[in-house]
Amino acid sequence: MVQKREALELPSALEQLDELKEQFKGKTPAIFLDYDGCLTPIVQRPEMAILSDEMRSALQDLATVTKVAVVSGRDRRNVEELVKLDNLYFAGSHGFDITGPGGMASEPGGAKAALPALDKAEDVLQEKLKGVEGSLVERKRYAIAVHYRNVADDEVVQVRKVVDEVLDTMPELKIGHGKKIYELKPNIDWHKGKAVMWLMEELGLDDSKYIPLYIGDDITDEDAFAELQGKGIGVLVGEHDEKTAATYRLERVDDVRVFLEDLTDTIKQKSNG
Repeated sequence: MVQKREALELPSALEQLDELKEQFKGKTPAIFLDYDGCLTPIVQRPEMAILSDEMRSALQDLATVTKVAVVSGRDRRNVEELVKLDNLYFAGSHGFDITGPGGMASEPGGAKAALPALDKAEDVLQEKLKGVEGSLVERKRYAIAVHYRNVADDEVVQVRKVVDEVLDTMPELKIGHGKKIYELKPNIDWHKGKAVMWLMEELGLDDSKYIPLYIGDDITDEDAFAELQGKGIGVLVGEHDEKTAATYRLERVDDVRVFLEDLTDTIKQKSNG
């Protein structure tokens, strides 16, 4: 049974660092992170979410001492281009498309069968939402994000109506929710949590030596937090509109950077000791 709490009830990962590290139990944390709202602040449009030099440096340093993966709802190619680091693993479209060092390239969720439906849905959404000012239909390889952050409050219901109409005619797809987006995804039992566990197994990160630690901010990250209960550690950045299965919390993106830098130091000390 997954345990959930209000975000503000969670202990701070920074204030309770010693307690958090006790849960490593002598293991090395393998780090999995969302991109938007975790590595960069939430912004008005997706292309404005630019990774800071300081955060890139923190990720690069961390990846020299353990496995690091960015697990994003973004298209995998897009998030790779934003991060610009070749020593990380990237799981795009909520884990349907995964690449990494050494030529790793896999699409483990079995979503290829949904590509025709996604193509058709994209065309219909573009046509039906072109009159809704501020709406944005963003196609990814295995998902379509319908952004309504810049839509007038009284028109958001129209956006949802159009999304529901499309889904009613396409059983191959299902809806996902995020911060000011509706997302159409393959109707398959695959999500960020399953992608994390697939990577742990694929990379040979045996649970006797490694523990997964996932950092994310959005409702889509809850699948990973739930998957890791009893197996790893979940850290929520900020809060969202639902209760969370995470075990710790960080307030903002800057805290994520500080936390990653501390993890790097901790792992280095362990390897040197």
